[in-house]
Amino acid sequence: SADICPKCWTLMTIAIRILDRALREDFGFQHRLWVYSGRRGVHCWVCDITARKLSQAERSAVAEYLSVVKGGEEAIKKVTLSETIHPCIGKSLEVVERYFEKYALIDQDILENKQTFHKTRSSVERWDKLVKYINSTDLRKRANVSKEIMLQYCYPRLDVNVSKGVNHLLKSPFSVHPKTGRISVPIDVKKLDQFDPFAVPTISLICSELDNVCKKEEENFSSGEEEPEAKRRTKDYKKTSLAPYIRIFEQFLDKLDQSRKGELLNKSGK
Repeated sequence: SADICPKCWTLMTIAIRILDRALREDFGFQHRLWVYSGRRGVHCWVCDITARKLSQAERSAVAEYLSVVKGGEEAIKKVTLSETIHPCIGKSLEVVERYFEKYALIDQDILENKQTFHKTRSSVERWDKLVKYINSTDLRKRANVSKEIMLQYCYPRLDVNVSKGVNHLLKSPFSVHPKTGRISVPIDVKKLDQFDPFAVPTISLICSELDNVCKKEEENFSSGEEEPEAKRRTKDYKKTSLAPYIRIFEQFLDKLDQSRKGELLNKSGK
């Protein structure tokens, strides 16, 4: 199905927050462009020159570093933490904990099971009871159990083949998803919680908006009314729903261009 679940979109928000921080702080990558796939996923374009020159083995190492959930569909337990939690996982948990109750316990109601639980308790209450039980019994030796559960439900799953392959086919920004018709638009990480995949324009909407622009211009021409020079010179895409997304893309390219010019100046010794 090409449907998007509004409840599940929270997982993409969590994924971007976790991976963007890791790419920035742990690897030092400065030029990261997050792009909505047009359906249910997101892609990150890392454009630093150091990232673009990584070999397949080095790309695989980055993907492995960022992978926490492991095992196929048949695996019941997919996250295993050591007694001392790695700093990257620790910071990822800080993100997960912000969203876990609302996403997993309330929206998804993961502890609801009519066969084994009485309906008198909510998933939130059951979770609190489970954590208290772990902390008050011999399970304290496995104090990370609750953290493993949270990560298994909320930590992002990476497409490792796309991440490590240097010749893998990639979806470029502003391409159109064939099943939804939605356009793959850049995401403003600073306004991540405000991003709404359902509000992303479709190709049919953009075509309709451009048709309306042309009709209005023809009507103005027929009536003898002329638009101000500045408005006539405005590019067509700026008159559509794509305008704010293209602005995000242009800002990203400007920073990338400035960085590249700085590197060239440093190499020239000026």
